[in-house]
Amino acid sequence: MLKRFFVACVLIVVGSGSVNDAFAQDPQFTQFYANPIYLNPAFAGSKRCPRVNMNYRNQWPAISGTFVTYSASFDMDVNALHGGIGGHFMADRAGEGTLNSFEGSLIYAYRMNISRKFSLRIGAQATVVQRSIDWEKLTFGDMIDPRYGFVYETQEIQPNESKIFADFSAGIIGYTETFFIGFAAHHLSQPDEGFNGISKLPIKFTGHAGVNIYFGKRREQGKKWNLSPNILFQQQQDFQQLNYGFYLSKGFIVGGLWFRQSFNNPDAFAALIGFQQGAFKFGYSYDVTVSSLTNNTAGSHEFSLGLQFGCKKPKKKFRAIDCPSF
Repeated sequence: MLKRFFVACVLIVVGSGSVNDAFAQDPQFTQFYANPIYLNPAFAGSKRCPRVNMNYRNQWPAISGTFVTYSASFDMDVNALHGGIGGHFMADRAGEGTLNSFEGSLIYAYRMNISRKFSLRIGAQATVVQRSIDWEKLTFGDMIDPRYGFVYETQEIQPNESKIFADFSAGIIGYTETFFIGFAAHHLSQPDEGFNGISKLPIKFTGHAGVNIYFGKRREQGKKWNLSPNILFQQQQDFQQLNYGFYLSKGFIVGGLWFRQSFNNPDAFAALIGFQQGAFKFGYSYDVTVSSLTNNTAGSHEFSLGLQFGCKKPKKKFRAIDCPSF
């Protein structure tokens, strides 16, 4: 979601000595399907063979106190467990390191082959989160001298600078070889992340769907055009956001165009270019801000790198199918 609201809340409420009224927002990725198990834990093992994804996002670099997010994940299907397992790690720096977050997750997604053409996955995720504030980087009104600027020591009470808590999430996806639809709920336990008081992290709800449309025979899909329309809806507390757009690929080249908005205001256009060859995938996207911030943000840059390894096909009553890639 829009992380700037979180940082603004933290700086304001720490200054007023009341952190218990602050509500955090989650980091988001424009290339959300390049970070699948962060989007929905049910994606764990959905490509069956071992998969590694790495992501980097630099949001609004022209604004002082930029937001930088790093993500890395691994997942694979384990036939003996009747589902997929995964691990996800993320680090987020806001306000040039004023607010820092690190989290690590373990994920399991149970696989149900409903038929030869349709499968379900139900995922559960357990996460450990650490949030910390660099108190030395905060400034307050009582530090200011009218002539000389910030010269005084603040009288504000310093809160706990670090917080560690557990978090839990779940999701479900249903898919064929060309279509999927899913739903996820993050922060089910609404953990307390306050630094000097109670601050509950609101549940985030996500609904998403996509389809692959091949122009040509399936066995020739590497030589034909592939259009992938997708839609994503998220809600956290009172904030709602809608992403819609498409991927277009031919051979090893992939392009995409997206629009992101709330129901009241536009946010950004996003353009994607990438390539995929064998086990290797790479993508770069740029967000063009169209809200009232316009060009003051310098947009957002995002890079993704994916590695898809090979594995043996399991012998099962129903032929295992992979969730479609986007």
